[in-house]
Order: sequence, then structure tokens, then C-alpha cells
Amino acid sequence: MLGIYVHVPFCERKCIYCAFSSFMNKDTEEENYIRYLIKEIENSYKTYNIEKKQNVDTIYIGGGTPSILKVENVKKILVAIQNNFNVTKDCEITIECNPNSVDYEKLKSYKKLGINRISFGIQSLNDEDLKFLNRLHNKNQAIESIRMAKKAGFENISADLLIGIPNQTVNSFTEQLKKLIELGVKHFSCYMLQIENGTPLENMVKKHQIILPTDDQSVEIYNNCATFLKKLGFNRYEVSNFALDGVESKHNSKYWVGEDYIGFGLSAHSYINKIRSANPNNFEKYYKGEKTFTEKLSKEELIEEHIMLGLRCKYGVDIEYLKNLGYNIEENENLTDFIDKNIIKKDKQRLFLNPDFYGVNNYIILKLLP
Repeated sequence: MLGIYVHVPFCERKCIYCAFSSFMNKDTEEENYIRYLIKEIENSYKTYNIEKKQNVDTIYIGGGTPSILKVENVKKILVAIQNNFNVTKDCEITIECNPNSVDYEKLKSYKKLGINRISFGIQSLNDEDLKFLNRLHNKNQAIESIRMAKKAGFENISADLLIGIPNQTVNSFTEQLKKLIELGVKHFSCYMLQIENGTPLENMVKKHQIILPTDDQSVEIYNNCATFLKKLGFNRYEVSNFALDGVESKHNSKYWVGEDYIGFGLSAHSYINKIRSANPNNFEKYYKGEKTFTEKLSKEELIEEHIMLGLRCKYGVDIEYLKNLGYNIEENENLTDFIDKNIIKKDKQRLFLNPDFYGVNNYIILKLLP
């Protein structure tokens, strides 16, 4: 079934590590953007040459910071989707929120709109870390936002955390996990802090204004995170994602298994019938209805993508699917060695990367490509 992603490109303030398409002109641009966003949703069946009222079982409102939108505009987005697609009764509907931009009334409104999953951009429960990252919330706001979400009726709550912040330790990170689990968080996305081109973080590192943990130190924190969460019943179903049974992100899983999805909004990507396309990352071109690119993936690209995504998550690689594309991965001389060393596990017609080797998955993937 189809997944829908909606990009909200507005933020109250840019974080030092952020390279996403986000802007701080919400007050002057919000209404205009919502108007064009709804127009894009209404015209999607023409844009992507699909039948009207396609079945949709996941909706993900991301950003940016979707929670700074007026609630009435979040409603307009969802109504437009419901009017143009067949949204299933059990559809997973997620909205990303920053702790400082929600209150109890807003969270209750989200619940009434049918949103059933909240993803909080916590990043850290250490106030010094949050100041360093240029986040607007503090530890207490993060904790209170989760408590309010629980009170508003949300059970499926996810938290984003960053690994690799200066002075971070195994113990300090584990204590954050403990607190968030105690509050009722059932899903974690634990990302390594990346130095992206053109960000303030990159500039600080180049000028030696900060010292980030070494790769080995960050990997140690990550490995301990995985071990700690596993003991508490959290399954690592993708390199950076951990969840209790039944609350894996259905939407993000679509990306990893190659299912179709449509992305609406500035810089959003879509993948329909093996055709990938992207919207512009500036308002003027987006409002004109332009596309940054549209490309039909070749067999070689489909093979590479299936292997790269499949070995990043629990869903694995489908041997028969690759054969149908012209690649017999079982003839790859490295595969037998990886299986013998328990790096790769084989189950009937699928191959899975042993989670103990997620930290070096890029090396393994390269060895298994055609």
C-alpha cells in the first residue's frame, strides 16, 4: 500500500548540525505554503499517473518542525489527503514535534485529528548538550512533552537521540534511555551526529572550537545502547531504530523495503512504480510545480538499492528478487565467507545482516554488490 510523506519546511531556529530544507519564515509563508501543498495533493494522481483514491496506510508529517504549524493547517493537510486517497482505518499517522512547540491542548487536537504516533525531537536530556546543539527546549520541557502526550492519549511515542555529542559517555547516554523508557517511550531513533557541509557544526570543527568524540567512542556508545535496549525488549529493526514489538515505524519501513510512497512539499521525494522524483528546495520553483529530477531506476540501480537498504534493516535481501533483476548474489564469492563467519544469515530465500555488524554495514554491502 501507498505511504505519504508531507514536508513542513519551517523551524523556529536552525540546529547547528541541520542540513535539511528548513526555513525560519513561517509567519509570512505558512498560509501560502499550505495552499500550494493542498493543490499538490489534489493534483497528485495526474502528476504520478496513478488512479484516484489509492489506498494509504501510512502518513508521516515531518520537517522542519511540523508542530509549529497552526492546528487548523495540520487539519487541512489531513483532510486533503483523506479527500484524495483512501486512508485505511488502521493507518499509521505520525507527526514530528519539538518539545518546546507543543502543549496539552495541541496534543489533544492532534489526537482528535486521527494522528496516532508522535515522534519527539528530544536529541538529549542534558541541558548543556541542548544549548550546544542550539535546541530551543530544555530537559524539563522534553520530559513534560512526553507526559502531556501520554495524558492526551498517545501510546505510540518515539524519541530521537543523538550519539557523538562532546563529552557524551556510555553512562550518560544510558541514563537518558532509562528516563525516556520510564516516561513511556516505545521507539527510539538513535543517530550518529554527522558533520554536514555548510552547517555551523562543520565550521566549528574546522576552526577547532570543539572536539567531538572519536569514531571508536561513538561506536562504543552505540553498541552499548543496542545491548541495553535489547535487554529491555527493544528490537533493532534498522541500523538506527529500536522498537518494542508492534511499534516499528510502518512508514519508514516502506523506504527500506522499496514500497511506493509520495512526498508532498518542499524538497520531498517520491518513489512510484520504480520512478524516483524530487521537489525543489526553494519556494519559487516549488510553487511553479517544478521537479528537481525524475528518473526511472535501472536494473543496476534497483539491485544496489535493494542490497543497501535490505542489509540496513531486519527485512533483509530477497535473493529471488535480485535474480529476476539479473544478479545471482549467491554466486558472489564474499557471501559464503560472510555466512561462515556468521556476519550474514540466510533464511530460505532471504539474506540478513547480523545486527552485531551494523556498525560496519557499508563495508559488507560494498563486498556484496555486483
